Amino acid sequence: MAADDKLVLLGVIGAAHGIKGEVRIKAFTGDPLAIAEYGPLTDEKGRRFEIAEIRPAKEVVVARLKGITSREAAESLNGVNLFVSRDKIPAPEDEDEFLQADLIGCAVIGPDGAVLGTVTTVANYGAGDLLDILLPDGRSVLMPFTKAFAPRIDIAARRIEAVPPEGLFEADDED
Repeated sequence: MAADDKLVLLGVIGAAHGIKGEVRIKAFTGDPLAIAEYGPLTDEKGRRFEIAEIRPAKEVVVARLKGITSREAAESLNGVNLFVSRDKIPAPEDEDEFLQADLIGCAVIGPDGAVLGTVTTVANYGAGDLLDILLPDGRSVLMPFTKAFAPRIDIAARRIEAVPPEGLFEADDED
């Protein structure tokens, strides 16, 4: 179900918080508290979760989910991805705004017009977004997702024009 392009990942449930069933949620929404505004969320198994209460915490939000009333029940949800139907996401307000999910499958085009590869995921390990690009030879590279390295993005055409760091797409020659 997670690969369904009609679903968008909005967050992931983390550790339990306290003893009354609250959970920590890492939200992928612009405003972390906005995750509660989308209505019921679902997981990969189709289970529904409704956020009854939410408040900010340091790097996450703390939420009480309807029907989750014990620490044990909250602990059982650790690692659950929370999705919303794509049609519940408002259209971007400007052309430079898009969902990370829209980048998956986009062709990455080099300055010479050659296809360098295809975006498989968008990762963030704390220092900014990275495009994981599958190359035609089967290798995978991570390219910083910044205006300098990806100056033009055309979601409708499913292409990203890239000016990658020197040597990023070259194969390591081990003789």
